[in-house]
Amino acid sequence: MASQSTRPAQDGDADPLWRHEKYLDIGEDMNVPDDFTQNEMVTGMWWRHLVAGGVAGAVSRTCTAPLDRLKVYLQVHGTKSTSIKTCLQSMLHEGGFWSLWRGNGINVLKIAPESAIKFMAYEQAKCVIRGTQARELTIYERFCAGSLAGGVSQTIIYPLEVMKTRLALRKTGQYKSIVDAARKIYLHEGPKSFYRGYVPNLLGIIPYAGIDLAVYETLKNSYLRKHSSNESPSVFLLLACGTISSTTGQVCSYPLALVRTRLQAQVITAQPGGTIAAHPSTMTSLIREIFRNEGVSGLYRGLTPNFMKVAPAVAISYATYERCRETLGVNMT
Repeated sequence: MASQSTRPAQDGDADPLWRHEKYLDIGEDMNVPDDFTQNEMVTGMWWRHLVAGGVAGAVSRTCTAPLDRLKVYLQVHGTKSTSIKTCLQSMLHEGGFWSLWRGNGINVLKIAPESAIKFMAYEQAKCVIRGTQARELTIYERFCAGSLAGGVSQTIIYPLEVMKTRLALRKTGQYKSIVDAARKIYLHEGPKSFYRGYVPNLLGIIPYAGIDLAVYETLKNSYLRKHSSNESPSVFLLLACGTISSTTGQVCSYPLALVRTRLQAQVITAQPGGTIAAHPSTMTSLIREIFRNEGVSGLYRGLTPNFMKVAPAVAISYATYERCRETLGVNMT
């Protein structure tokens, strides 16, 4: 589903809002999933929260798709001399205005299966960790369960991630549809191409989820120490905490995300003797190449448009989530 800055409820949470008012989509979904109460599980409120979050993510990603494609383009084709302006002009010249939304269709399409798989895997992981004991999981146990759930969901839907990158970078007329793109990639490059960049993507889950959760809990606990347990935090504070924690996690794991995207974009050609890459490189060799040719800044190529989309993404996803929540009859108490 959308990249939601939802965090587990801890004993002493001042308000249920700490859990459910943070469905913020900033383009990645590697954080620890939400925890629902027993009452929400029994009454079916949990799936309404997931549906509202999914719709919010779809609207947010569609509205910020041009900035996301700009980020992907800079990650793969950007150099020290490439500016955002020249990159944007190049995309508009090659494919016109609507080309800015290339790859958005599959980016929205993967929200439903990813959120469903992640939710089920998270619940199963919590049951295994908890065992026969009826107790609340610690923050560290939730982090482990969330990371495991993220790994499972990413493993299953990863071919869609590769497809998203390929479709975002495609030239005019290269693919007729998502199905046509999948067929051509499979026939010309083989099935292994659908898991290019899988290792850095999996490794990126740990720093993203860990830092995201740690920063959020630090901000939340700082607020709770200074305010009454009966005092509800403002919407602005909730949005700020969720945005800061998710953005921090994303920045710290960004080099791995860039390496993943470059590996996904590499075209490989199936040969009778095996599958050979046009520009063969592994995760480590690619990192060394980037560092040697571009320095540390090369590992953060495309970070500016990524920051540019944070504010509108947060505002749109929050507003959409609230409207969907009200329509589905979900209250925050």
